[in-house]
Amino acid sequence: MKKLGIVAGIGAALFATAASAADLGYKKQAPVSYTRAPAFTWTGFYAGGNLGYGFGSVHGRSGGAFKDPSGVIGGGQIGYNYQMGQTVLGVETDLQATGIRASNTAAGVAGAKVSQPYLGTVRVRAGYAVDRFLPYLTAGFAYGGMHYKVPGVGASTTTNYGWTAGGGVEYAFTNNITAKVEGLYVDLASKSALNNAVKGGAREGIVRTGLNYKF
Repeated sequence: MKKLGIVAGIGAALFATAASAADLGYKKQAPVSYTRAPAFTWTGFYAGGNLGYGFGSVHGRSGGAFKDPSGVIGGGQIGYNYQMGQTVLGVETDLQATGIRASNTAAGVAGAKVSQPYLGTVRVRAGYAVDRFLPYLTAGFAYGGMHYKVPGVGASTTTNYGWTAGGGVEYAFTNNITAKVEGLYVDLASKSALNNAVKGGAREGIVRTGLNYKF
């Protein structure tokens, strides 16, 4: 019995030593945590530039005196978007210099020319976001210069006002860089110039691309 007690005591000591060694060898690891990347949102201010082409016609009393004007346009835009679910509402204003111009027709005075030195808009936008892809419609106020030069009469520039409507698609390549392709119809009301010697406005289509930085 005494021997059994000694053996039992030795066994208990060995078991306790092994258990202590096992506890020392095991190091509890902290749970791994994952930080989910924030979802992209169209909400925010943005600014950028655009480049495109415009073409159309001169209307009004003097419309028949000029060929249909056309030319390159380019400028900048600023705006703000607000996203609610997949609906994106925004406002944008832009201003661009244009090379839209035309000379006289057979019905006009020889050497007469009309050009549009600048064009601007202030518009609302409404789109439906599919993650980083945003198709949208847009409409609002438009204004632009009409410069006339008529031999023997003189030269004059008017600022004509009207409206615009169109649509486009925009894609966000990163959280800050977006690009768009846009088409607009612009209708500027006719206005007299050169002491009422000419009176005209413009109806034109604008196709352009744009690049924006979202803040």
